[in-house]
Amino acid sequence: MVADMKSAGVPLFDRAHLDRYTGGDEALTAELLNLMCEQARRCIGLMASAADTTSWQTATHTLKGAARGVGAFALADLCEQAEDQPPTAWDGARLEIERCFRDTEKAVAGLL
Repeated sequence: MVADMKSAGVPLFDRAHLDRYTGGDEALTAELLNLMCEQARRCIGLMASAADTTSWQTATHTLKGAARGVGAFALADLCEQAEDQPPTAWDGARLEIERCFRDTEKAVAGLL
């Protein structure tokens, strides 16, 4: 259920994780974070309009990968937990994902 969706103790953003891939290159870091944010907005929109399980799972799985790639682990974990939620839980799960994305966006704002 949605109430069980948690990412306790998981960082919103792990800069060291992303730095391993970018070598600390600020321009590349900003580019990757911007791409993840664009992907998040797109996927959250797809979650809001998901009409079937395949659409829902594709959107949550896609965002999970994008978030993990840049070190946004709390967002990725919520997406992973949401992937297999029943349709009755989708709205609540999407709202949690949106909140976590907004928090993540704030956490990386200085890098964009």
